[in-house]
Amino acid sequence: MPVTLSRLLKPINLPFSSLFRSFNTLSSPSIAIRNVSSSSSSPYRALQDYPLLHRQSRRFDSFSILSTIKSCAHLRNLQLLRHFHAHLLKLGFNSHLYVATCLLHAYSLVSLHDACVLFDEMPHRNTVTWNTMITAYSKYGDVEKARLVFEKMPTRDLSSWSAMVAGYINGGECDRGLELFREMVVNERLRPDKVILGSVLSACSLLGSLGLLVGRSVHGYMAKNRFELSQDLGMILVDMYAKHGFLKTACRVLDSMPEKNVSSWTALICGAAHHGYGKEALTIFELMQYTGVKPNEITFTGILSACSRAGLVYEGRKYFDKIEEYGLEPRIQHYGCMVDLFGKAGRLEEAYDIIKSMKLEPNVILWSSFLSACKVHKQFEMAERVTEQVLRTVKPENDGGVYTLICNLFVQNEKWDDAERVRKLMVNQNMREARRSI
Repeated sequence: MPVTLSRLLKPINLPFSSLFRSFNTLSSPSIAIRNVSSSSSSPYRALQDYPLLHRQSRRFDSFSILSTIKSCAHLRNLQLLRHFHAHLLKLGFNSHLYVATCLLHAYSLVSLHDACVLFDEMPHRNTVTWNTMITAYSKYGDVEKARLVFEKMPTRDLSSWSAMVAGYINGGECDRGLELFREMVVNERLRPDKVILGSVLSACSLLGSLGLLVGRSVHGYMAKNRFELSQDLGMILVDMYAKHGFLKTACRVLDSMPEKNVSSWTALICGAAHHGYGKEALTIFELMQYTGVKPNEITFTGILSACSRAGLVYEGRKYFDKIEEYGLEPRIQHYGCMVDLFGKAGRLEEAYDIIKSMKLEPNVILWSSFLSACKVHKQFEMAERVTEQVLRTVKPENDGGVYTLICNLFVQNEKWDDAERVRKLMVNQNMREARRSI
């Protein structure tokens, strides 16, 4: 049975007669499709309207085609895109630059191969076309091919540089991204916009002293050229300074932001927690609440981490209980922080109670934290209570460190037979995995 647009789409509970009447009253199918695309939250409606207009033998223009392609892109359905692409070839839109570029973008979201084929077949290309391929290659992890496309471009605009810099940074090559950014500003004399500045500052957060140096230079450039400190840029700056331990500077940036959101406050809290400023993190959290900003799950991860690092048991319990007060569900990282907090304080019974109360399955990180605390505080009986459960959860080929930790606990408690049993279990399991891989 041949595949058609209507077969690929889900039905909509709308009377056919009302649809038919609405389209007969419109002078252009592009108006019909664009109106539906803009007024409906579902792209299915626009795609069901397209076959209806086609059966009425209405003449399509580029605007109706572009609106339909955008709906296809939203659905991320490769089969649907290929079918519509074939339909466009029949209509003679294969050489239309804007239609082909829009189709290229849609393909890049679901299939790099199809995007490359279309790009190679395009008789005409503009800067947006080239930029789309840079972004596509970067998205699929092939930064080198993205750079080749960047170098082959006849002309580059700011978006071209921004796409290539973001490609390097998102691909983990922050040094090359910063080097390209410097080339753009110094050699090409291009004025960066907020998009590329955000990418560069994000990279600076991940690097060491060099990242801080570049980040401060970029911040100075923004101040000198009177860039408005938006929520996104402000949050990235706060995060950069906080991660590098410059908490006073991070606080000044936060104070200078005209609008502060939960991400900005959370970045500051997490930075304070990471550098051991537990009580300061709690103060920032209370100030955030005073300003009316509600915390999210990441905020509570930061505040519980601060309590764990600073040994603030009472405060940690208080903030853990607040998670549900804000209508949030405790996540695995929240439980992990509490187990770590109680474990460091030697309160293993309370740590175990937290594990038993979990609605989630404990992971290897949580068990490692608990068993490490048992080892430090020589709570061997507590460790034995969970050993069998841990062994059922972890795998030697992935979590060998946990097996070693359990062996060491048995050895310290002079339970040699149990230690040998776990060691043999680990060896035998590794041998079975090795045989499977042959």
